[in-house]
Amino acid sequence: MATTTTTTSKEKSNSKKVKDYKSLTGKQKAAIFLVSLGSEISAEIFKHLREDEIETLTFEIARLESVEADFKDAVLEEFQELMQAQNFITSGGIDYARELLEKSLGSQKAIDIINRLTSSLQVRPFDFIRRTDPAHLLNFIQQEHPQTVALILAYLEPNKASYILQNIPEELQSDVARRIATMDRTSPDVLREVERVLEKKLSSLSSEDYTAAGGVESIVEILNLVDRSSEKTIIESLEEEDPDLAEEIKKRMFVFEDIVMLDDRAIQKVMREVDTQELAKALKAVDTEVQDKIFRNMSKRAAAMLKEDMEFMGPVRLKDVEESQQKIVSTIRRLEDSGEIVIARSGEDELVV
Repeated sequence: MATTTTTTSKEKSNSKKVKDYKSLTGKQKAAIFLVSLGSEISAEIFKHLREDEIETLTFEIARLESVEADFKDAVLEEFQELMQAQNFITSGGIDYARELLEKSLGSQKAIDIINRLTSSLQVRPFDFIRRTDPAHLLNFIQQEHPQTVALILAYLEPNKASYILQNIPEELQSDVARRIATMDRTSPDVLREVERVLEKKLSSLSSEDYTAAGGVESIVEILNLVDRSSEKTIIESLEEEDPDLAEEIKKRMFVFEDIVMLDDRAIQKVMREVDTQELAKALKAVDTEVQDKIFRNMSKRAAAMLKEDMEFMGPVRLKDVEESQQKIVSTIRRLEDSGEIVIARSGEDELVV
């Protein structure tokens, strides 16, 4: 009888927790969210958390005994709304986010979501600069130290950063590019100090947490948008100063799937330079758009033979596929450097003579 009474009390306690959604803490909601995602996805998320965060969430998950389906749905819906709002804020600011949320969710709902976010929202450093005209920003920062310029460009959208990079003095371009590529994490104190210097002319924001920016991918995005002359000057300078870094950047600036940007004449030129077996292997792990681009630039007989080689090749390790793709990319870059083909880049008007 005592056992029955204890169990009933426990069930009542659990029932109360499930129904009282507003009383849940953020940690409890996070625990329910992870349980809803399943063990495999949650394990991947744990890889990106600090040890103390993992311990806290593990404790909260262990305390969960049962959660109704409607309760899980509420947590997932709240997460989706918060992520949507944060994306809006990141791209256009709080006012922009509120306007879009009001259109889709109504005024009160939008205000509630924004209020929940603003108490803990980490605003990206230099958010105010990202809404500044790049020409004005160029005049303002080009006299700054190269490290300061690199820090600012790392937080800009690639198209704005590329405009500034190609218009600063040539002797600074490779230095700034190298600093962006080797940048990892910047402390809040440094960010606040740089923003303090800029606040006399522009409004400033600060970050209370370490924020990742820069890196090879960042400079690759920027260099893909600068004009070919600036890109070549920067890469050549980097090759002298840091050959390994220059090679890493060059590898990422044109991936195999970008072959669809080549015109038919360039494709045919590349095909004459690459081994058929390497090409068959490289095409094993790409979408049909890339394959079709290749097949259209071959004779029917050659295309049929290539498809047959791919079919009889059987399963191929991803590592081997990527190696073959990289060999072909190296051939493409060599042909471009020699002026035999032209790679069209977004944001650049190609002049062919």
